[in-house]
Amino acid sequence: RYQHTAALRAKLQELYSPATANKFLCALRRTLKHAWRLGLMSAEDYQRAADLESVKGSTLPAGRGLTPGEISALMADCAADESAAGVRDAAIIALMYAAGPRRDEVVKLDLKDYDLDTGTLKILHAKRNKQREVYLDNGAADAMADWLSVRGSKPGPLFVAINKGGKIDPRYKQLTSQAIFNMLAKRARNASVKSFSPHD
Repeated sequence: RYQHTAALRAKLQELYSPATANKFLCALRRTLKHAWRLGLMSAEDYQRAADLESVKGSTLPAGRGLTPGEISALMADCAADESAAGVRDAAIIALMYAAGPRRDEVVKLDLKDYDLDTGTLKILHAKRNKQREVYLDNGAADAMADWLSVRGSKPGPLFVAINKGGKIDPRYKQLTSQAIFNMLAKRARNASVKSFSPHD
């Protein structure tokens, strides 16, 4: 009955974050629907019991923001690396800092998605199939220009794998999401930056 589900909602709101409480409420509504389908409750009782507002509220996002000093330390580590990986990693870090794409979006970028003249980057493979354009300027645009001068104009992924000899893999292999994670962890260690997630 409604008095039971309303009491459950109040208890969930008291004990859990809004997102978690709403997951429980969603499960409760589905259970009520199945009870109605099985003939265990009338349609009117189902409608009343399931008529619950979602729990409102928000929490601070997880993670932390990197300081300008930490970004500078990461970029200095990339600059000290004279291989193609140093230039590529600097471009990836600058892009992630300036435009905020997820690492999965970064690895799916193609060379044709970036316009060097305008600094326009089309992110075509974003979460929930949403597409967007971002604009790189200042240091991010400079880092990308440096990378493209090393990468060349061969069609394929924007960011490609670098072999153990520090050269671009001739097959222009696409990076993996895990490779981005590992690269950021390595650069953080080298630059003595407190560990962070790619989302940070």
